[in-house]
Amino acid sequence: MAFFLETTLGGLMTGMLYALVALGFVLIFKASGVFNFAQGAMVLFAALAMARFSEWIPKWTGLESLLLANIAAFLIAGAIMFAMAWLIEYLVLRHLVNQEGTTLLMATLGITYFIEGLGQTAFGSSVYSIDIGMPKDPVFIFESAFPGGVLVNKEDVIAAVIAAALVALLSVFFQKTSTGRALRAVADDHQAAQSIGIPLGRIWVIVWCVAGIVALVAGMIWGSKLGVQFSLSTIALRALPVIILGGLTSVPGAIIGGLIIGVGEKWSEVYLGPYVGGGIEIWFAYMLALVFLLFRPQGLFGEKIIDRV
Repeated sequence: MAFFLETTLGGLMTGMLYALVALGFVLIFKASGVFNFAQGAMVLFAALAMARFSEWIPKWTGLESLLLANIAAFLIAGAIMFAMAWLIEYLVLRHLVNQEGTTLLMATLGITYFIEGLGQTAFGSSVYSIDIGMPKDPVFIFESAFPGGVLVNKEDVIAAVIAAALVALLSVFFQKTSTGRALRAVADDHQAAQSIGIPLGRIWVIVWCVAGIVALVAGMIWGSKLGVQFSLSTIALRALPVIILGGLTSVPGAIIGGLIIGVGEKWSEVYLGPYVGGGIEIWFAYMLALVFLLFRPQGLFGEKIIDRV
């Protein structure tokens, strides 16, 4: 039982990180109605900015506090992501208002390659580290209930708590604020939203700024766990099964989908892996997503595409 709980808790914590990345896709889709291929590049760029400025600031200022250096780096990286969001809207999106979804999709592909190239030019292409002071030692919990206790990683717990807090904050933002309701209106119909006075350009800037902060938090956490390298942009691929399962239009769906995928990967590797030679954790989520595409393409909580046309 203790081993089952260890596996499940590990899956839940990993699933929260998947949900965090998936939220970036959901945010952009809710505002523009297009799948944002640039989300992985945004995670990479934000992580690069965080890693490099946390390294540069102590050298430039003589600051010795790791906490203050990381706070300053986070604020600077956040400002950079805000500036990037404004530039994307000003230079690209405002010229594509009311265009077909395919046009917007191709625009995000172009943005992806630009962001990746800009990141390499500005911050370099080496492997960098982000040290935000999260403890990496494992700890035993529930020792009184199970012999030997349940082993969990402190870093995973803290990362999952951060991700859960941000997810909860975004859920409240979408459901309870006037800006969140405006975002949903824009996602339903651009022209109708404009006709009732919703400024489409401002909404897109807001949602790209929020997606940029989500990318920064995701990049900070994944960079702390895995290091910041250009393969980090592929972390977005791990979020694809999550949004297929939960629904591309649903913030709660991204959360539930992330948890299901995280736990499913761990369970499949531990309990099914020995029978199929291992490695099932790599492809299990994609097979599950394929099943949903065949039988429920809108996901658990998403809308049918026909309803959005």
